Formats: sequence, structure tokens, C-alpha cells
Amino acid sequence: MSLFDTLSETLFDPLERARENVDARLEMAEIARILSVGNGVAQVAGFTDLHADELVSFPHGIMGIASNLRQDRIGVIVLGDTDRLRPGDKLRRTGRVVDVPVGAALLGRVVDGLGRPIDGNGPLDTDERQPVERPAPPIMHRAPVDVPLQTGIKAIDAAIPIGRGQRELILGDRQTGKTAIAVDAILNQRDTGVLSIYCAIGQRASAVARVIQDLRKGGALERTIIVVAGGNDAPGLQFVAPYAATTMAEHFMAQGRDVLIVYDDLTRHARAYRELSLLLRRPPGREAYPGDIFYIHSRLLERATHLRDEHGGGSLTALPVVETQAQNISAYIPTNLISITDGQVYLSPELFEKGQLPAIDIGTSVSRVGGKVQLPAFRAVAGNLRLMYSQFEELESFARFGTQLDDETRIKLTRGQRVREILKQREHQHLNVPEQVAALLAATEGLLDDIAPDDVAAAEETVQNAVQKFEPDLCERIGAGADLSQDDRDALIATMRRALHAKEDEKDNGDA
Repeated sequence: MSLFDTLSETLFDPLERARENVDARLEMAEIARILSVGNGVAQVAGFTDLHADELVSFPHGIMGIASNLRQDRIGVIVLGDTDRLRPGDKLRRTGRVVDVPVGAALLGRVVDGLGRPIDGNGPLDTDERQPVERPAPPIMHRAPVDVPLQTGIKAIDAAIPIGRGQRELILGDRQTGKTAIAVDAILNQRDTGVLSIYCAIGQRASAVARVIQDLRKGGALERTIIVVAGGNDAPGLQFVAPYAATTMAEHFMAQGRDVLIVYDDLTRHARAYRELSLLLRRPPGREAYPGDIFYIHSRLLERATHLRDEHGGGSLTALPVVETQAQNISAYIPTNLISITDGQVYLSPELFEKGQLPAIDIGTSVSRVGGKVQLPAFRAVAGNLRLMYSQFEELESFARFGTQLDDETRIKLTRGQRVREILKQREHQHLNVPEQVAALLAATEGLLDDIAPDDVAAAEETVQNAVQKFEPDLCERIGAGADLSQDDRDALIATMRRALHAKEDEKDNGDA
């Protein structure tokens, strides 16, 4: 065999066979190069045609959103780790906007701000995707908010009722229990058919892990989607996460389902957007926030609504969380969100320090939907609770001066103290409607006036058990939304009074 035949057999023949297996295709793509990159933002140049908010692809599978479009350069929000990118790296257009997977396959999963699973349970079993930025439903597609969303928390369900399709802000200083209230609201939906989404923005990994553990322990994880953009993630992911979570929720709402979404919290979301805006050289405004900071939250929260039946009939209830500093609820971001939402639940650090948990300040909190979404039994029992409690707090402040009090004022103070004790509730202690109605009725009707404040919790449990045991039909009607007639009211009071007397007699016999 000649040298030429040997080379042909060992070198040219394999190349010929490899060429036959190659499917040569001409693929056109617009390529640009990175000019500078860092802190979650890249400046690029080279695109001849690019749309605002279009998705671009960097090396290493990192994506970005075209934000600032200028003739000489383009500012891109990087949705990933910028440490892996270098000036000179190439990027290309994708021709699409940011979208996320949607569908039932996400229930029970933990995903990042782009809908990618991060819980180690494999890929998502869904091919359906929807853009994260979508217009809010038109006014004519919306129905009145008239169905209650029970949180299982007495202070909220009685005095600050929330309806399905409402936007209720939860605000207060750090470490006052804001996340606990939101998680309890999710846990209380286990028998209501309401799906839930918890969106963690800028949170510590340990705090998110604790929420996931609470949801798993409470049996709520399988009907909840967890969207996480942690404090160590890129600011672009923190910015896009709540919009992605809302898109996932809207998919179920369009199918006629009721969805509860928690944004925890929008203070960090605003800070992430401020950081991106300053890096993109946008003009700063008040407190260095960009001029459209109000718009980014309003276009998010306006997507929460209750749809008319002809448009699906579903609802999306939003519970945004915002952190205040030194109880300053008139700061820039809190006042923005107060003006966007339909009410607020304010948690006071002073009440928290006094052991009044949950530390809800009923006087400062408000629901602009109000009694329209309350069950009739709640309205009959707690209709004047806010007024009575506010009067009690004023009397209590006045009584501290040591002035002589008349009998009527003493009765109001005694009853107000019992109502305050009744409104206390342990974390993850969820009460159904009949149990809440029984406790509030006992306190407002004076059945607990002769009981020491420290013993009110035990007395509350006594009356709740008695009502459930001796008035099961009445409890079922109350839970179903029936009116509380005077006869029903008298029956509940008589049952609770007998139970309290029996408990007192049992205690006296034990002491003897």
C-alpha cells in the first residue's frame, strides 16, 4: 500500500464520513459585544435593531433585559451572575420578551425569578409559557369584591376583613411579624380551594427555608408556588420576580380559580430597582429612587382583581409586604403602596414589645372593602368592634393619670381589656368562622368580664369547644354565611355562659 493510500484511509476517509453526517444550515443572528459589565448591569454595543424589554442571551446561559436604548450603547439588566461575563464577550438577540412557565406543574415547587426550579426535584412538566409583563384587566372585566378571604386571624377577619380580589398591604418595622401573618393567611386556605404563591424578594436563604418548612408542616406546600429571588441573587432577578409570580397566578385566575399571592417584600424590590436605575444612569428623584418607582408597583398590583364570570370568574388577592423604619408609615415607598392598595394591616413594634401578638394596630389599620366581604355573623358580632376598641384605648390612656372613674367607665375598661386578650393569637393557630364568632361574642357581651385577663385564653377555648359541641348545626350555618338572628345569638350566649359556669364550678371543686 502506497503512502497516499495509507493517508487517505487514516485521515481523509474519516473526514469524508463526518462531513456526510453534518447538516449544514445557515443561521443568521444579530451579535453585539459587551463594553462594560458589573453590579447586575451590562453596557453593550453592536445591535442595529433591538426592542425595549427584549431578552438577550449572554454566554454561559445568562439572560438579560434590554432596558436603556441609546444610539451608541444599550443598557442591559443582567438576570444572573455578572462575575462570569467579561468586556468583549458576545451576546445575541432572542426576539422575545421575558416569559415564565405556568400551569399546575409548578404547584409544590420552588423556582427562581425566571421560573427555573431550584428545589432539586427535577425539571418542570409544562411547556406553556407566558410573558411576565402583562396589562392589568380592564375595568369592565372586573367584578365587585364580595367573597371573604378568611385568614384565620381574629384581629383581621373581625376588624380588617379581606376579600378575594383585594390588595391589602401588610406594613410595619422589621421583626414585628409581617411574614408570619402572610404565611398564616396561606396556611388557612387549606380547605377553601384557594391556591397560593409566596414570592420572596431579597430575603435571606434561612428565612425562606423557614417559610417553606412552615408551609410543608402545615400541609400547604402542595398547593403553593414558591418564587425566590434571594438577597444574594442579581438585582435584575429580584426586580423581575414579583411580575413572574403574578403571571403564574394569572394563569389560574383565567381558569376561574381563586389565588392568593404574597410579595415579601416590596421594600427590597424598590431598592433593587433603584440600584439598577442608578447603574443605568437614569436621573434620580426623591431618596434617589427613579421617577417611575410608583409605576412599577402600580402596574404590578393592578393585576390583582376579581374577574367577571364571562372572563373566567377567578380572583387574585395580593398581600404585599413593606418594611417601615422607626414606625414611619409616611415614608416614600410605604405611602406609594398605601395609595395603590385597598387598605393596610399595620403592625406596631410597641404592641409587639408588650406581648400583644399579632401586633396589629387596629386603629391605624383599615380595609377599604370593609364589611361588604364579611359573613353576616361577623358583621353582627364585630360591626362596632373597631369603634369600641378605639374608645377603650383612649379611656385607658386617660385612666393612667389616676383620676377617679365612674362605674360606666370602669365597665368599658374591663371589657376592653378582655377584648384585647381575645384578639391575641398564637402563630399558626387558625380559627374557623364559628370559633372566631363565639370568642368575639363572649368578649363583647361581657361574658368574660369576671375572668382575670390571664385566664381569658383558657376561657376562650372553653366557649369555642362548647359551641362546637352543643351547637353544631348553628356553627355550620354560620360558616355557610347564614344570618345570625337574635335567637341564634341568644342560643350562643346561653351555651357559652353554661360552659363558663361549669368550668368555674369545676375549678372551685378542685380547689376545695
